[in-house]
Amino acid sequence: MKEILFLAHRAPFPPDRGDKIRSFHILRHLAARARVHLVAFADDPRDLHPAAEYRALVDECVIVPRTKSRLRAALEALATAQPLSVTAFAHRGVERAVRDILARRPIEAIYVYSGQMAQYLLVAGPRTIMDFVDLDSAKFAAYAEDAQGITRWMMQREARMLAAFEREVAGRVDASLFVSEAEARLLPGSIAIENGIDTAHYDPTAAHVPEVGQGPLVVFTGQMDYRPNIDAVTWFARDLLPQIPGVRFAIVGRAPSAEVRALAGERVIVTGEVADVRGWLKAASVVVAPLKLARGIQNKVLEAMAMARPVVASVAAAEGIDHRGTIRVARDGADFVASVNALLADPVAAAALGKAARAQAIARYDWAAALAPLDPLIGL
Repeated sequence: MKEILFLAHRAPFPPDRGDKIRSFHILRHLAARARVHLVAFADDPRDLHPAAEYRALVDECVIVPRTKSRLRAALEALATAQPLSVTAFAHRGVERAVRDILARRPIEAIYVYSGQMAQYLLVAGPRTIMDFVDLDSAKFAAYAEDAQGITRWMMQREARMLAAFEREVAGRVDASLFVSEAEARLLPGSIAIENGIDTAHYDPTAAHVPEVGQGPLVVFTGQMDYRPNIDAVTWFARDLLPQIPGVRFAIVGRAPSAEVRALAGERVIVTGEVADVRGWLKAASVVVAPLKLARGIQNKVLEAMAMARPVVASVAAAEGIDHRGTIRVARDGADFVASVNALLADPVAAAALGKAARAQAIARYDWAAALAPLDPLIGL
């Protein structure tokens, strides 16, 4: 059986946030066809000891806590003329683990998940697949446009240095992958392997316990210490919600920042981490994705679609999703408000939109179909 080394910037399990969902399904796909050895970081102590069902997927499992401070990573980046995104994940223990597995095992292929892990491509020989997921240099360039002073300089530096790093890595691997065609076009010669959705798990007919409360509910889901999500819910709560009468807005996701927690009030619910997001999605009258900055395919949108919820998304959040007739795409704040109000006023139309969204999720975004192109790329 072929042996694969899988490198990830964040432990793929449990699959409870966007980047971990993609890496988990890819790892599970590979583990059904080959013997997989995992080396990954954990930024949550709970991820250091995977549950038995996850541990059984891999042969060797090395998960290292990521404890380096942002200040130390920034100083190392300046001292070594490297991107901060790279120095933040530079770790001698991870390098030793990679060298050890390569020395002991007949590794025939390496799957690198996220650009930060490309620094651990230590030897030539095994077939190498680089899953950039998104083009991080483009993300930092976008951040720089809205920043000022030293922050703007740092974002511009990161964008410039990451762009050079990404081009260099792409030039020495066998295939470079991105999550959408739009992202793949940013680095010539790359391939799109789209995100999928587990429609059996996200099933609106299953016995999920919906969250209770009075009146219609608008829901946003996501990791709430992530800047694009913070900016999205802040904009919606402060600028758009006052124009949408009679609804509550639920911000559902782990690690809400101080800015997000400050939004909580009579009409805004900030849940923090929840055991199961499906109950909140099932209770949603409308799911919103008002992101101004988004890269690739948004899992939050696919999850809502699979749960047959009517979705209103910004242009950025809808990018990469085949959304014709399945979600509403809002061009600006006024369009967002009008779309949400229209769906709330017409439950029949909202239900029909949700039904079409689930049908599209099943037909277009099943994980098995999404990942099938991986097999010939990695030589399975």
